Amino acid sequence: MEPSQLDIFADNRDTMLRNDVLRATEDRDSNRASAALESLRAEYPGDETIPALNVLANALARTDTTPLISNDAAEWVMRVYVDEVDPAARQVLPQAAAARWMAPLWRSLALRCTQLAYHAEHPNCHAAPFWLLAADPANAESAVKGIESWRRIPVPLGWMIEARHTLRGLDAVWPLLCELGWIAPARLDALLPRLGDRVLNKLRSAFDAEFEGEGGSADLAWFAAWALVDDNRLAPILGEAQTARAERPERTMRAILGVLHLERHGAHRELIDARKVLRELHAGLYAQYMKTR
Repeated sequence: MEPSQLDIFADNRDTMLRNDVLRATEDRDSNRASAALESLRAEYPGDETIPALNVLANALARTDTTPLISNDAAEWVMRVYVDEVDPAARQVLPQAAAARWMAPLWRSLALRCTQLAYHAEHPNCHAAPFWLLAADPANAESAVKGIESWRRIPVPLGWMIEARHTLRGLDAVWPLLCELGWIAPARLDALLPRLGDRVLNKLRSAFDAEFEGEGGSADLAWFAAWALVDDNRLAPILGEAQTARAERPERTMRAILGVLHLERHGAHRELIDARKVLRELHAGLYAQYMKTR
């Protein structure tokens, strides 16, 4: 009796059926995805990908373009996407593919939220963060501009930094990074890794190693002042930062700007007094500054 041969197609039918669902899902074909999912469920009811694929198929089937007129409604949709749909996409798709698959959903949600004003009680229920998730920084920037006093509110200020960094690079956001560090250093701490900027990451590592602070995220209130001492060429850009709360970290950076200005103009008498002010504000940064003088 001849030995039985392995039937590759039969033994891999579960893979074939699973791929049918994935292809239909990636094509955003709701009807085809649902039909393929039913075939997979009928033949392989215990397949571990079925729950995630079911979530994605349902998300396609429930596509809605109705404008959202309440923050609670926006919160509910956002939570479904964040807690259910996005994790399901990342379970069955590679990370980059999952992000691309989610982008149209985030775009749709952004469009549905265009009538919602920013409220501190619902800080994420606004079009801007959904445009960022949809990889559309230009629309995110426009959405943030519609928020009154956005430059004084940590959450939309962070959104603007993300949008402009993507659109125009680091130089365009240095003043905003200063301001965010002054008013909400913990939010700056969370934002820096998301920006993925090589220069910022290098500066942050050096700052953590060298700055004489408490060792927590609150230290980042001093990040701009420290960066200015580290690289005086930042002076013109950092000088564009708007006044925030005029607390010690901000006053220290402005004192450094003043010292550098006096150096360039050879005002030696005034420079002595300005250096004394800097030393009183932060002895460690003053010592770091003096090492290069």
